[in-house]
This record gives sequence, C-alpha cells and structure tokens, in this order.
Amino acid sequence: MSKYEVLTQKIDRKFNDLSKMATDIWEHPEIALEESFASDLLANELEKAGFKLERTIGDMPTAFVASWGEGKPIIGLLGEYDALPGLSQMVSATREPIVKAGPGHGCGHNLFGTAAFGAAIAVKELMEHEGIQGTIRFYGCPAEETLVGKTFMARAGVFDDLDAAITWHPGSNNMVINSSSTAMNSFKVNFYGAASHAAAAPHLGRSALDGAQLMDIGVNYLREHVIQEARMHSVITSGGQAPNVVPAYAQIWYYVRAPKRHQVDEIYARVLDIAKGAALMSSTTYDIDFVTGCYDYLPNKALTELMFEHLKGLEGSMSFSEEENKFAKDLQATFPQGSLESDIGWLKAGAKDYNPQDGKTALNERVLAHSNNPPGMAGSTEVGDVSHICPTVQMTSTCWPLGTPAHSWQTVASSGSSIGMKGMLFAAKALGLTALDLFLKPEVLKAARVEFGKEKQGEPYVTPIPEGVVPH
Repeated sequence: MSKYEVLTQKIDRKFNDLSKMATDIWEHPEIALEESFASDLLANELEKAGFKLERTIGDMPTAFVASWGEGKPIIGLLGEYDALPGLSQMVSATREPIVKAGPGHGCGHNLFGTAAFGAAIAVKELMEHEGIQGTIRFYGCPAEETLVGKTFMARAGVFDDLDAAITWHPGSNNMVINSSSTAMNSFKVNFYGAASHAAAAPHLGRSALDGAQLMDIGVNYLREHVIQEARMHSVITSGGQAPNVVPAYAQIWYYVRAPKRHQVDEIYARVLDIAKGAALMSSTTYDIDFVTGCYDYLPNKALTELMFEHLKGLEGSMSFSEEENKFAKDLQATFPQGSLESDIGWLKAGAKDYNPQDGKTALNERVLAHSNNPPGMAGSTEVGDVSHICPTVQMTSTCWPLGTPAHSWQTVASSGSSIGMKGMLFAAKALGLTALDLFLKPEVLKAARVEFGKEKQGEPYVTPIPEGVVPH
C-alpha cells in the first residue's frame, strides 16, 4: 500500500472524530477575535497529538501555531474558525435561528479549520511512522471575516520561514482556486466637530456629520478617476443621535479594493486627501482608525497542478445520498433570484471543462479542471498576504448546494449538515495528500519556489498595516 493510500485511510478512520469537532465548532459559533472555544479545541487537540504550540500570535489570543518535526521543508496548513454575526440557523431548509440575532457559520469555517486539522494530524502520523524529514505546521487563523487574522500574523513574521502554504475554503464545487483576489484597505475616518442647538444656535455648531458626508461625496467623484477594477464602498457607522443637535462626532467606514496592492496604496492616499478636504470644508478635525489591509492572492502554477492531481485522484470518493440531494434542492428553492445563475456564471468562466449538467446538479461530486486564465475575484482574502510570503495553493470542495449565497443562513444550515461534513472530509484528504507530496517530491517544491521568485521579482513582503495598529 502506498503512502498516499495510507494517508487517505488514516483520514477516513478519523471521519467521525472530525465530524464531531466540526459540529462542536458549528454549535459554538464565535465572531472574529472571540473564537476561544474553537481555538482552544483545535490547539489542545494538536498539543495532545504531540505538536508544539505557540499561542497568542500577533497580539491575538485566539491565534496560534502548532508545529511538529524538525528542519526543512516546512509546510504549513492554514485553518480558520470564525463565524458571522446575525446568521444563527438550524440544519433546516427554512429560516429557523437557534439564537435570535446570534452568530452562525455562514462561511463554513467550522469545516475549514477542522479539515486542515485532520490533514495535519494524519501527515504528522505518517511522517513519524515513515521517518519523513521536515516540519508540518497548523496555523490557527482567527478573524478571517474581518481580514485581520493572517494580516497581523504575517506582520508578526510567523509565515516567513515557510516553504509552502496549503489551504482551502468550503464551497459548491470541487476545484483548485486559480483566481487572484483583490488587495484591500479597511479603515474608519472619525470626524470631530462641536455640538449646538440645530435651530437656536446652528452658527455655534460644527457638524461632524457634514465632514463624513462631504468626504463621501468626494470619494464618489474620485470613482471617475480610478481604474475600472477598483471598488470603494462605505457605511456611516455614527452620524449623530438627534436632528436638533449638531453632531459633534461622526464616523464613516471604508473598504478600498483593487487588483494589486500598489493600486490600493495609490487610491488610499487620494482618499486621505479627500478626508483632509472634507474636514477643512466642514471646519472639523479628523483622524484615521486603520483596521486592516491585505494583499491580492498570488496563485502558484506548480502547486496548483500538484493539488489538482490529488483532487482528480480523489474523484469518485465523494457521494451524496438521495436525502442529502433533496435537502440541497430544498435549500436552493429559498435562494434569492439570480444566485444560482451567478454561481453557474462563475463556473463557466473559472472551469475549463464545465458542462451544462454541472449547472443542473444541486451537489456536484465531480472535480472540475480550473481555467488557466480565470477571472479575478472581486472579494478579498488575507490568504493573499501568505501568498506573497511563500508559494501558496488553495482549493474548494462541495459543502453547499450550487448557488448558495455567501454569508447566508443557507450556508450555515449546509455547513452543519452531513453535506458539509462530506465536503470537509474530501478537503482534508486533498490537503493532506498535497502536503505529503511536498515532503516526498523536493523537485515540485523547488519549481514552486522558482516560480514564486519570478513572480515576486525580488520585491519583499511589506505589511500594509501601519506601525502601532493593533487587531480590533
């Protein structure tokens, strides 16, 4: 029996334990930077298995690194476990919150961290038994939903000595992710004015809300003069408490995105000038609360091809029951109009072997071949930061029905069901096989590093987070 077969059998035998772990995390959803249950569960189990733990990474109590082995190569598996606010939901095809307005795993991170954990444990056991040299690491990454976790971990330098990083994300198909994502800055602009009676003494007041609104008008005019692919979106988080009081404080929160990190930096500088102008026009003052910034994702062809080989080798191991398919179709019946069409459109552009049947199957069991030139993703992920530090590869597996809206109660329902557990098992095997191969095939790792060097052209990773900013 080959080492690869031994590994997949190890993970198969752990399925019940992994499902229990994923369910436990699903039943204890925690939002960004508050994931004490999930973080402790994963970290403690890794420590019991012989991993050396380093906790409270990057000033985040729920971030940790677990390592086993010695020397090179050092292969990292990334795990996430934060939930989203307001998405509490039972495993049901109708909207049934468990806790009214409570959090829920609307991105499937209960599955995410668990699959990476399962892969790390299985690879460690095989390395130990076979005497395979190197170091396997599990990175406990909190706060992905706010793009804080890996960015502050990267700033702390914990990825710097990695030879390669491997990760995944739950989804509605089985595929290597070969698309880039957008770089992004998240920041809040606080305006400070002077309160007064809005009718009796408006001349004595200075409206902080005027500052925020004038800034947003300026940003709207800026849209005409930035690249087409850029995105700027905002919410006013504080704008006053009563119409008859001139607001002394207001806050507007922005995301600025663009395909490349340097483009975000350039647009961000112009947005800061607009803030300055808005403060002058409204006779207010302002300051910047920088939340986080991340890089675009840099795919690595050598690792992508390696992971795809293992996905194809696993094809046929995922099988959904009649009951699971019915649940998936019942969920699909609740989707917003256009959701399914949007997912199918992405598949048509991102998979080079898409066929019409893929768009008609609620739960896709087959492995799709990634396009060599897929469209970029409009969203952002701090996996991008890791990908600018070392060669990185990521995949997705079927954990939800086709067309499932991201960050929805339907995602929560499917992520807590047997559908999600089967997708998690498939991902654990693919992650583990890819990691094992990087220990056994140094030529692939070398090719990945050479490609990475050509892409980076000697440009070092520099954190986009200003000095003094702490996770929040």
